[in-house]
Amino acid sequence: MGVSEILASVDREIALLKQVRALLSGSAAAAPKKAGRPRKTAAVTTPSKQIAAKSVVTKRKKRHLSPEGRKRIAEAVKRRWEAQRKAAASK
Repeated sequence: MGVSEILASVDREIALLKQVRALLSGSAAAAPKKAGRPRKTAAVTTPSKQIAAKSVVTKRKKRHLSPEGRKRIAEAVKRRWEAQRKAAASK
């Protein structure tokens, strides 16, 4: 038995042992990965990185519209609708 044959035999046994370990541990090493980009916190493993990742994914503050602003928008929309009605009637 030559050195190359021994190495090939060892490589086959390592591959077999890796498959057995994957089956015993319940991990899906042979399963294909999901398509798409992973979530920001999915790839984080260390606690210090988890804290940093949580600060990146913080919720934005909800923006509020004042009654005056709401009234201006409503008036602008009504003017726009009126202009569209006039343009459609003239065609």
